[in-house]
Formats: sequence, C-alpha cells, structure tokens
Amino acid sequence: MVGGGGGGGARFAVGERGFALDGEPVRLLSGALHYFRVHEAQWGHRLAMVRAMGLNCVETYVPWNLHEPSPGRYRDVAALGRFLDAVAGAGLWALVRPGPYICAEWENGGLPHWVTGPLGRRVRTRDAEWLRLLDGWFERLLPQVVERQVSRGGPVLMVQVENEYGSWGSDRVYLEHLAARLRGLGVEVPLFTSDGPEDHMLSGGSVPGVLATANFGAGAREAFEVVRRHRSVGPLMCMEFWCGWFSHWAAADGTVEPVVRREAADAAGALAQVLECGASVNVYMAHGGTNFAGWAGANRAGALHDGALEPTVTSYDYDAPIDERGRVTEKFRLFREVLAGYAAGPLPPVPAAEPVLERPVPVELTQWVAAPELLAGLGGPEVVSGVAPAFEELDVDRGVVRYRFEVPGPRQPYPLRAVGLRDRAVVYVDGVRRGVVEGEDVLLGEVAGPAVVELWVSSLGRVNYGPRTGEAKGLTGGLLHERQYLHGVRSRGLRLDAWEDAAAVARLPWRALPDAGEEVPGGPGPAGLFRGVCEVAGAGDAALELPGWEHGFAWVNGFCVGRYRAVGPQVSLYVPGPVVREGRNEVWLWELEGSPPPAGVGAAAGAVRLVP
Repeated sequence: MVGGGGGGGARFAVGERGFALDGEPVRLLSGALHYFRVHEAQWGHRLAMVRAMGLNCVETYVPWNLHEPSPGRYRDVAALGRFLDAVAGAGLWALVRPGPYICAEWENGGLPHWVTGPLGRRVRTRDAEWLRLLDGWFERLLPQVVERQVSRGGPVLMVQVENEYGSWGSDRVYLEHLAARLRGLGVEVPLFTSDGPEDHMLSGGSVPGVLATANFGAGAREAFEVVRRHRSVGPLMCMEFWCGWFSHWAAADGTVEPVVRREAADAAGALAQVLECGASVNVYMAHGGTNFAGWAGANRAGALHDGALEPTVTSYDYDAPIDERGRVTEKFRLFREVLAGYAAGPLPPVPAAEPVLERPVPVELTQWVAAPELLAGLGGPEVVSGVAPAFEELDVDRGVVRYRFEVPGPRQPYPLRAVGLRDRAVVYVDGVRRGVVEGEDVLLGEVAGPAVVELWVSSLGRVNYGPRTGEAKGLTGGLLHERQYLHGVRSRGLRLDAWEDAAAVARLPWRALPDAGEEVPGGPGPAGLFRGVCEVAGAGDAALELPGWEHGFAWVNGFCVGRYRAVGPQVSLYVPGPVVREGRNEVWLWELEGSPPPAGVGAAAGAVRLVP
C-alpha cells in the first residue's frame, strides 16, 4: 500500500536533490482531483482511476468559501478529512493546498465574498483584519489535515503555503506569517509554494526555507532552469502540469470559442520531459470533475487579466486524462504508458466504468413559480438605500439581486445607462421586459418619467485570477438617466443556496405552466422556477439536455448540477449517477432570463430530458 492509513508514522523529507520517505528516495507522481468537484459516492472510483493511470499521489485544493459561507457558519469542513481517508484507502499519498486563495477556476478563487467585500485589496497581505479572519478559518480547517499527516500514519506528505502568490503580490511578511501559522497549528510535514516559472513570480511567491515548485504545461527544461536560478538545491517539481485547459461561456458580444482541447500525444510528450528532468510532477488535472451549484469562477481577458469578463463553464472536464464522467481517454492511455516506466511494479488494472443511464428519459415539467413570487418566498429582506448595494453588501454569493428604481417625472425620454454592471441584467420598465444586457457600462434605452425600472442582476461568477480577483458583483456604479444618477433604490437578493431549504421550496405558490401568450406576473418572461418529474428504469450517469432554455440553474433530486446557458459552448449538464434514482426523479429549473417562453414554454418543456 502506497498511502498511509492506520499504521505508525513515517518521515517524509525534502532533500538537496529529491524527496525521501524514511530515508528511501521517492518520486512524487501526483494528480489533481478536487473532492468538491466530484460526488462523494464517486471518490473511490476516481481515486482508483488515478492509481491505475500510474500515479502514487493525489493533490487537492480546499475552497474556503464553500466551507464557511458566512462568518462563523461552517459547512461540512469534515469533507476534506473524509476525502483524505479515501485517498489513504486507495493506497495513495496526498498533497493538500489549503489556500486561503486557490484560483482553481473557482468562484472568487475560493475566498469568501464576506471577506473580499469589506477588505478589498487588503486581502492576501499582512493586514490585521485579514490575518484575523484567515487564522480563524485555519484553526477550524487544519485539524482535518494535521491528524492525517504521514508522520501520524496518514497520507498527507506536504502542505502548500498560499497559492501562486507571485502572480498577485510580494508581501513576504504575510507569507512568513502564513508558514508560521501552519506550523503553529500542527503541520509537521514539509511545506511548499507554487508559482509560474518567471523571476518576478518566484521572487514574489517563495518563502525562505520552504520548497519552491513551478506550474507550467510545457518546456520543462527551461522552466526548471528558472527555478534553479532561485533555488540551487532542493527537489524539482512541477506542481501543476497543465495537461489540458478550461473553457469559457460565450463572450458578451456572442463570440463562442470551442471547448479547449490539447492533443493527447503532445501532452504525453511534455509529461515525459518533466520526468526525464528527474522531477516529480502533479498532473493538473488528473480528473477535473464539475463546477456543481454555480461555483465556477471567471477570468478577465488580456495579458494583464484586466479586460472583459470570461466566465468559466459548468464542466471542469479540463480535457483531463480521466474525463468529467470518470472515463478512460486516449490521454489516459498515453499517460499510463509514460508513467509505467517509473512505477515500482505492474500498474493496477483499470476499474470498470461507472453505470450509465440505460435510455433517454423525458422530463415532464408541470408547474412553475414566477420570478417575483420566487423572490418573495426564498429571497432575503428588501433593503432601501440611496445607492444600489453590491451583492456583497446584501450577503449574496451566487444568485440574483433585483434592483428597483423610480424615475422622477414628468420628464422627457432620456438615455438610461447602467454603470458598473456585473454581470447580466434583465431590464423591466413599468413591468414591460426591455431585454437582457451584459457589460460594465451598457445603454438600457430611452425612458421617460415617471417610471419604475427594475434590473434583475445575475453574477456569472467572481474573478478567480489576477488583479481583479475579489471585485464586487451587482450594480456597482449606479443607474444614470442622461447625466443624473437615480437615487433611492429597493434591493433584494436571492441566494442560490436558498434551494437547500426543501420545505421553503415546497411552500412556494406553485401553479400550472402558462399557456402561450398568457399574461404572467412580472412581465412576459416567464422567468421563474419550473418543476417536473421523470421516471427512470436503469439509473446511472446521465446528461441533462435543455434545448430552448436560455440561462439559469438546474437541480435533479435537490442536487444542483450547475449553471446552463444557451450560448454555449457547453450544451448539457453532467448528472452524477448517485443523484439519479430508480423510479421517480424531480427536476427544477431556475430560468433567470425567460426567453424563449412563454411562446416556447411548451416546446422547451417537452424537450428537457435525461440522456445517457
């Protein structure tokens, strides 16, 4: 058995040229697998796949915002411990990257909105309030890691200090505080940092006395030469070998880029070069998984990552060797051939594939709740203020905020402009839908006064990398009528996790689906929550197809499978087999933009289905 798990402790050490376990040289052949992107019932299968590919170790990040959604309210922090136990049970070692920032194409880079909202650019520095919040989180999290270190019979070999810090800042005082804090909380195994193989990144992100590793997808020899300029001794390791990449939803102008792919032979050749350098490696990602429950992050375009928003799709397949459904790919086969040359013995057999839904199953949508009633039933309190509060001020991480303004009158029609809009808004004037807009400074058309203007603003995911990480969501600038700001706004937020209260969802005023042309509350959308059922014989992994549905979130049996969008490039949502039941299954669709329906609601409803 490679990993720990119940026996006595071992000593893992960082030497001048390599790693050693109880004095014996060892090379880490690791693969990234994020426990929070894989259904827990499937951890065992995915870990067995990792080992069968020829890896001896698993790396995972830890998202702070997932586990502490509001100050002092923790949610299943023990999931990390259960995952590490599963890693040990699979005969693997583990590398843990607790952040606090993780990037990972995850909402806000893993930082809670209630931290970045008030602190802004003070995060990830020596700022006293930031350190207080971070220290409190680590006090809660680190016991899950400490008791599972290899020195105590567990699988954890190393723990990371921060993450790609050299791409963000240069506060050595902060980094040294973080390293000392990890030690003070009981971390005995070696620490490490990871940064891009560039001088400014390594000099900004490294910590004296802590192993420095590099992240790249090709050019191993050149990358390690840069590392050696900063660290003349110590093991070489590519902590993120980018074997694929992630994909973005279509741009605001409608441009759709294809799903990103990396040719398998090219990736295998680059992996071989890393190993030929005598280095250890962490394949990022070995298995990508899925951004369930709207946790996908976003990037900003451009070389300096400060341009247009580029939101990440729900699938985190990453073109990894083990695909989103846990299946073997050509890249898996080629990586296995490369890694077999570095294995101590024969590789274990490849596990059988997970069960798959036997046949397509239509979903019969029969009921719905209009958006205003949905907001009234599940939303937070209405806030009246002079200017529009950001999502963070309304304690909304993922979800929607409705802003309601009154245009004074009488006055002639003037251009109405939303300033600092992040990210999309459905616009209503006197209850009539004007359309959907996206962009930070957008014209909403001409409006005369008096009038009531509503903006239903949705976030497409907070930025997870670069200088705009942590930026606010919502209507962050205001509403301009000609050159005049409109003041006095009623705001109400609806968080995505409100759906976790099944009793509250059941109490909503459900009604039959509207007929074509029927007048519905809140305008002709119909935006709102739709509910339906399907009967399954032969449950297993499935995909949810939603042709005709514009933008929203989907649930199967109360499990949020993620965001859907008509714009592509992702065309269906992965539904893990453990979520699908034999017999009756319930599906919810929260349609945010409501176009098509109503004219297309019947056709769109009939087209929703689960497919193998």
